[in-house]
Amino acid sequence: MRHTISVLVENKFGVLARISGLFSARGYNIASLAVSETLDPTISCMTIVVEVQDEKILEQIKKQLNKLIDVITTIDFTKKEHVERELILVKVNYSVKDKAKLENIFDKYVGKIIQAKGNTAIIEAVGDQQQIKQLLEKLNEFGIKELIRTGRIAMAY
Repeated sequence: MRHTISVLVENKFGVLARISGLFSARGYNIASLAVSETLDPTISCMTIVVEVQDEKILEQIKKQLNKLIDVITTIDFTKKEHVERELILVKVNYSVKDKAKLENIFDKYVGKIIQAKGNTAIIEAVGDQQQIKQLLEKLNEFGIKELIRTGRIAMAY
């Protein structure tokens, strides 16, 4: 099962390396990672998605994270009400006649064409994991040339 963990850390050199090292040293794969400053530039928020089958392992990961000196707090969103989103940029085959068809897709999904040049369009979209998956299936009809995804971000209610 995938678990989303938010970690507030001091915004210092080497913190990301220490946290990713903690996961790799124990053989846990990070499925997704997003890191950015908060309103306070001395603090960063790391949103980590990790796949673990056993709740005991998840608890061990959280305890190990909290032992790190630069970690301020750890939040496990697994059992909390929260909103999670992911941003994608997708380059698709495009012609002017496709514009209306593409825009109809965006009636259902939060997305837009941010640049169209020649026979290519770059699309920006945001949504939860299921919405992104469904949108990518729709965009496959146009021919996806390139895909870039952010890591998942999350916020509790």
